[in-house]
Amino acid sequence: MLWPKRLLRVALKGLIKNRMRSLLTTLGVIIGVASVIVMVGIGAGAQADIETQISSLGTNMLMAFPGASRHGGVSRGAGSYNKMTLDDAEAIRERAEYISAVSGVVRSGAQVIGGTGDWSTGVMGVSPEYLEIRAWGLEEGKFFDERDIRSRAKVAVVGATIVDELFPNEDPIGQKIRINKTPFRIVGVLEEKGASGFGRDEDDTILVPVTTGLYRLSGGKYINMIFVSARSLEDSEAAEEELREILRQEHRLNPGEEDDFRIHSQAEFIEMATETQEVMTLLLGAVAAVSLIVGGIGIMNIMLVSVTERTREIGIRLAVGARSSDILVQFLTESVVLSLLGGTIGVLLAYILTTVLNDAVGMTTIIQPGVVAIAFGFAAAIGVFFGYYPARKAAMLNPIDALRYE
Repeated sequence: MLWPKRLLRVALKGLIKNRMRSLLTTLGVIIGVASVIVMVGIGAGAQADIETQISSLGTNMLMAFPGASRHGGVSRGAGSYNKMTLDDAEAIRERAEYISAVSGVVRSGAQVIGGTGDWSTGVMGVSPEYLEIRAWGLEEGKFFDERDIRSRAKVAVVGATIVDELFPNEDPIGQKIRINKTPFRIVGVLEEKGASGFGRDEDDTILVPVTTGLYRLSGGKYINMIFVSARSLEDSEAAEEELREILRQEHRLNPGEEDDFRIHSQAEFIEMATETQEVMTLLLGAVAAVSLIVGGIGIMNIMLVSVTERTREIGIRLAVGARSSDILVQFLTESVVLSLLGGTIGVLLAYILTTVLNDAVGMTTIIQPGVVAIAFGFAAAIGVFFGYYPARKAAMLNPIDALRYE
């Protein structure tokens, strides 16, 4: 045990003797380790934010959209072939076993007049289960019910942005607004949600009964989409297959015919976002790792200078009985100590930067212990890899030539 302690003491003594040069030597490793940890942490935080935002779209949500029509073998784009109706949504509600909530959705843009002026926004006709599917809540008032659906009631539930724009200093409940010249009464206000993961203001919306949106505002026969919620996350795949089968039956599609609709799930969005973010995180980590390699090159250069400066010292040690392996291990130890010192400071710097990014800047940065361990281990490996050549050069010196070196 004494020999390793003595070896470490000699290495530290040599580094402390040239403390400024040692600090500058480790600077590349410090920046490299901190960069790797922080960059990967930023990527992991962004991935977590995306997953949270996608999950906030709803509870185990599945979305069915109209398919695409073709003309001359050319697709006219998604939604160009729409056969979805409220009867489809009702069939799903009645026959599905793995689906707990269903809502047809009718979307349209509208000019809304009321309160202090007018505002251009989006209006969605939905069913009462829509709030459950999207995991939304009410700030005040109430949501419309089945009776409102059947009577095509002219009632509306508005988002916080609508309240801020039209009724900034008033209670909006009971207030009248006109949506495309049709009068509506506000019965509820949605909880504030902020921007979605796609940059859309989720509070800039008005919800009305789906029948009202379809027959009084859109004047059409077909709905834009169907939102459903699986009974549980484990039932999501079964619910998707069940949804597909019911829609095929309702649309009278024969076996072998392509679906005239598309189904998307939260899992797909999360998987796509995760794959993209993982690639970005890998690229960020790779770019940051270059700093570590540059730091290793810096260590090698400084160790070569150190060997040159300490040639006579090496010669004396060899002359009094030190073996070449002793010299090799000594210089290699100095290189590894430099790397580990830089790695330690780099880890501390990464935690400081992460705190600043999270608290002061508002970014989500997640430090992963595994990444910290890998970056620290990589720093030690760099010390061995880039320190070996200078150490070997020192060990291979001829004692006589070294003693005569000026």
